[in-house]
Amino acid sequence: MNAHAMTYKGYAARIEYSDEDGLFVGHIAGIRDVVGFHFHGESVQELRTAFEEAVNDYLDTCAQLDRPPQKTYSGKLSLRLGPELHATVAVKAELEHKSINQWVADVLSREAHA
Repeated sequence: MNAHAMTYKGYAARIEYSDEDGLFVGHIAGIRDVVGFHFHGESVQELRTAFEEAVNDYLDTCAQLDRPPQKTYSGKLSLRLGPELHATVAVKAELEHKSINQWVADVLSREAHA
């Protein structure tokens, strides 16, 4: 089974199934605010609609409270590597005529979509 993120307006859903309750339970991933939704429907489209409604409700609530909604990931990722791995990555990037950042981004993108 391939895992793909359900996304809407820059937010991603983390969805789990509760066999005990016979429903899907979702949360907006990547923010500290706790925003969840439950789903009893029978289609992926109904699940998507529940997620989109949760995001819209979250954004509306933030607007009513006059506070900015939390953003998901910034796109900046800091890594700590051992010196040997760092050197290997630098050589691989140079051989492909890329910066280390671009090489790592390409490798992560390829693996994330595999």
